[in-house]
Amino acid sequence: MSQYRVLVAGIGRRGMDHAHTFNKDMRFDLVGVCDKRADRLRDAAAQLKVQNIGTSARSMANNLRPDIFCFCTTPDTRYELVKIGVECGASLVAFEKPMALSLSEANEIMSLVRRAGVRTVVCHQHRYGAHYRKAKEIIESGLLGTLHTIHATSCAWMTHLMTHLVDYMRWFNNNIDAQWVMAQASGNGKFKDKQHPSPDYIAGVIHFANGVRGIIDCGAGAPDVPEIDYWWRKSRISAHGTLGFAEVLTNAGWRAVTGEGISTGRGKMDYEHDMRLYVADIARWLDDDKVPHPCNGESAYEGFEIRSRGCS
Repeated sequence: MSQYRVLVAGIGRRGMDHAHTFNKDMRFDLVGVCDKRADRLRDAAAQLKVQNIGTSARSMANNLRPDIFCFCTTPDTRYELVKIGVECGASLVAFEKPMALSLSEANEIMSLVRRAGVRTVVCHQHRYGAHYRKAKEIIESGLLGTLHTIHATSCAWMTHLMTHLVDYMRWFNNNIDAQWVMAQASGNGKFKDKQHPSPDYIAGVIHFANGVRGIIDCGAGAPDVPEIDYWWRKSRISAHGTLGFAEVLTNAGWRAVTGEGISTGRGKMDYEHDMRLYVADIARWLDDDKVPHPCNGESAYEGFEIRSRGCS
């Protein structure tokens, strides 16, 4: 099988998660890492045993010509970095959520990669968690009867986690198209967050083409999740059907009530486990274009459009 060359730009905590995961998988050759901070580069070179380091993503991408250009940076750099990945000849550009800070920027990104024929992947890695997959399995089993409502909540604000919520909601509903969206925003304090500017709270409704209704609460006004002790992990998605419900909590497992009774299971955020499966699917897609990555950019764009139109 082919081995794919990878360049990672932006090696903060999440960037190092990606770099370590690529480095451990024999399907990939981590050929370089890039960051504006020299101290991070020194540490990364020592940990990853990578020789090619630098502060210019464009120069490194043009010199190394990676198959995969992966970047993990603040959201205000999305289009320019995707453009670097396209111009260096990468077959796939992988990056963190949110895919953009506006719908117009997301449109520009998708137009660029579609014209170039470049695959994109946006990191919604929680769907690889065993507890998320268990909830999806229960939904697909038919034990809930006819699905009618999906409720997703997070105490983190919109640009932190709302794209996650929409992505997993669409996944639970088999990626059915949304017919209409409406939302209410409240509070402007989090617009001061330079990395993740956002309203303090978003409440929204999504009506999907199959009749399923999605309800989202995201931010300071969202319901608390007392089972979880840290605000970043206070997220839950519950799927309700005519015969029962199934629910996943990002850091407190899953539970369900069906005709077979009450069932529960463990599960929590596990970057090492989730990222391993996430990057394996990158290789699988590059091997075979007929096996798109579950977090592919087209799907991420559909979710981002829902989020953006509801909040516009």
